Amino acid sequence: MSVIIIGAGMGGLSLAQGLRRAGIACQVYERDAAPGARVQGYRLHIDHVGDSALREVLPPELHELFRATAGRALPATQIYDERLRRVDELVLNETGPHLNINRFTVRQILLHGLDVRYDKRFTHYTADAGGVTAHFADGTSAHGELLVGADGVNSPVRRQYLPHAEVVDTGLLQLYGRIPLTAHTRKLFDPEMFAVFSMVVAPDRTMVGFAPVDYPEPVAEAAARLVPGLELRDHEPYMTCAVGARREVVGLNDAELAALTPAELQELALGLVKDFSPRARAMVEHWDDTATFPQPIRTSVPIEPWSPSRVTLVGDAIHAMSPAAGAGANTALRDGAALASALAEAPLLDAVAAYESAMVDYGFAAVRESAANGRRFMGQNPLPV
Repeated sequence: MSVIIIGAGMGGLSLAQGLRRAGIACQVYERDAAPGARVQGYRLHIDHVGDSALREVLPPELHELFRATAGRALPATQIYDERLRRVDELVLNETGPHLNINRFTVRQILLHGLDVRYDKRFTHYTADAGGVTAHFADGTSAHGELLVGADGVNSPVRRQYLPHAEVVDTGLLQLYGRIPLTAHTRKLFDPEMFAVFSMVVAPDRTMVGFAPVDYPEPVAEAAARLVPGLELRDHEPYMTCAVGARREVVGLNDAELAALTPAELQELALGLVKDFSPRARAMVEHWDDTATFPQPIRTSVPIEPWSPSRVTLVGDAIHAMSPAAGAGANTALRDGAALASALAEAPLLDAVAAYESAMVDYGFAAVRESAANGRRFMGQNPLPV
């Protein structure tokens, strides 16, 4: 069996590592020119679902490195009003760990040992009785027995394979920033704010959300001890911090936001929180203004199961969701592990059918939960019926 994976995000790399561990040939194709070619976010919350998937697909030393570079956050979501008065605490009672980790650190760990071909923009696929051929913008192609779209919320694979699967706007925009954690900036945060996530919410649902990435030991030392030769890029602790609001509150469209510099985005964020408490505004004032970017929030619309074939999907390519339940990365990692396991245990079409039957259930359940949380806390548009 040979598997073509389009996309080197969480789901695609989880699948590739799982296939590698199972002895199944695969090749990963990524449209970006290099692993760090664009900003894709900062902190990730990995719960027992994501940790179990990583344990299943990674060699033991890589999983141990993941755990060694992940901070143990307080298992709660803290909710404050715009005056920074705590109004609620959502305690997370799930079994297993609650880990806050730098997104690019996880990607580097997942990339280790894999052959990823970059600057390969997928355009379309063709299928016949012998398999599937992926075609790329540079005129090249790749043939395999299974094609997996792991190519994100704008997935060209999904658009061709399941053209009726909608991705819709949630009505929300977020401006992502990052606060370097120094002796000075740590004083902005109460001890209970070093939790899985905290949010400061105004009556109009404008929000400041933040969460720590605080390494338990020096990253370089952990890598040298566990995986000699793997140099992890990021090592400074920080507090990821996003300002989110309804689109009509922001007043700019996607193109206008994309044209702003990081410093201008920070000024926009400060305007959105001008009536918040001084300490909440100070959080945004302390953003690293070179590391700010806008992100429109979109979500998949759940669809009915489809007939299995030599094409399938993982991660945001099939069940993109708002970040309001902290489930996107964990579900994508679960997809990769589940599909790799199924392919190792059953004939191809039987494996795809088993994977998709389970994934449609848990994946769209996560979409619905994220949409409900997003509507409750941030005024997200309801999912279309």
